[in-house]
Amino acid sequence: MNLEMESMAAAIGVSIAVFRFLLCFIATIPVSFTWRFVPGVLPKHIYSAVSGALLSYLSFGFSSNLHFLVPMLLGYASMVLYRRRCGVITFFIGFGYLIGCHVYYMSGDAWKEGGIDATGALMVLTLKVISCAINYNDGLYDEERLRESQKKNRLIKLPSLIEYFGYCLCCGSHFAGPVYEMKDYLEWTEGKGLWAFRDEGPSPYASTVRAILQAAFCMGMYVYLTPKFPLSQFNNPLYKGWGFWRRLGYQYMSGFTARWKYYFIWSISEASIIISGLGFSGWTNSSPAKPKWDRAKNVDILGVEFCKSAVELPLYWNIQVSTWLRHYVYERIVQKGKKPGFFQLLGTQTVSAVWHGLYPGYIIFFIQSALMIAGSRVIYRWQQASPNVLAMILIFANFAYTLLVLNYSCVGFMVLSFRETIASYGSVYYVGTVLPILIILLSYIIKPAKPARSKARKDQ
Repeated sequence: MNLEMESMAAAIGVSIAVFRFLLCFIATIPVSFTWRFVPGVLPKHIYSAVSGALLSYLSFGFSSNLHFLVPMLLGYASMVLYRRRCGVITFFIGFGYLIGCHVYYMSGDAWKEGGIDATGALMVLTLKVISCAINYNDGLYDEERLRESQKKNRLIKLPSLIEYFGYCLCCGSHFAGPVYEMKDYLEWTEGKGLWAFRDEGPSPYASTVRAILQAAFCMGMYVYLTPKFPLSQFNNPLYKGWGFWRRLGYQYMSGFTARWKYYFIWSISEASIIISGLGFSGWTNSSPAKPKWDRAKNVDILGVEFCKSAVELPLYWNIQVSTWLRHYVYERIVQKGKKPGFFQLLGTQTVSAVWHGLYPGYIIFFIQSALMIAGSRVIYRWQQASPNVLAMILIFANFAYTLLVLNYSCVGFMVLSFRETIASYGSVYYVGTVLPILIILLSYIIKPAKPARSKARKDQ
């Protein structure tokens, strides 16, 4: 059996550990499909918890479930014992334990070398545990003092332990997301809210097949491109001998290649969540109405690759985590009555960096992201105040700016070490760092007149 797995793993160029993970990960699709046929609410919760724990055991070993239990039980204990501060307590406990696991397992190095461990699943679990505690905390307050997202997701009643375990370990999102809310999980399991169908609910099969085909295409792209644009090239003397434009082009292709791995992972997760029914998010306004499956969607591939503005990237990339960061970090560090600014953005990006791990490459990448978004906002403001022809030029400039700075910045996310990150940035004269800073500084000199507020402006 091991020899067969070894030969199959070698055929697609991955280690046995990664191949085992991929088998378990793909198995989340039939396991999630089977959930639909489990009778009764309590058995559904048990099935969610047990199936997630079993697939984790098969993928990562017994110790993975012990790691998951630590933040789960401490988070639940904080909700039981000190509701008034359980959100803050769970936030620091969850992130503290996750950071400890990142450091102990050196997970970034393992992933970079083609290995795998349970910290990726622990990252998703940490966000679930924290959001559940914060929403239970929000259940103490009157609706008048809460934002719309807080009103929608707050929990008045403490979930039972089996409900909580089912929510945390539900296999469709356990390995790689998407993150979802406890309230949505409970309504889905109990057939309430959006899932209160008179007859059979909307068919998930066509959308599931689409997600699976997308995953297959993404895997094919990743397997094809990876040997052509390896990260090791950044340390090759041949790379250092190239001209500026060729080095910049290689950085773009390296980022483009790496993204297909994430597109594959999230497409499999999307298929799993859709086929379970949890991905259902309502109906379109078309006639006849069609089901939407936005809750399962974690990436819009064309949206990322042809993004017109860096401000829009969170709408297309790791969508559910971006939403989580907005609701549970960004909006909550803005003082009441004040507008968010660069430091709130930087604080949110720092939390995102720490969530990924304490590697210098991650920290630098997310600082770069804050600069990139701030610079893109400036270009957008200039565009809004410009006549038609100049506005069209600025739209293209914002697209080109986003493309350049994103792919320059993401090298740090891939190589991780401080030395390699700085060396790769330096090889193109830090163009992706200097350009956003120059644009931000220019915004203090070129101050366009403020146009009438619009919906688009608010979104920016």
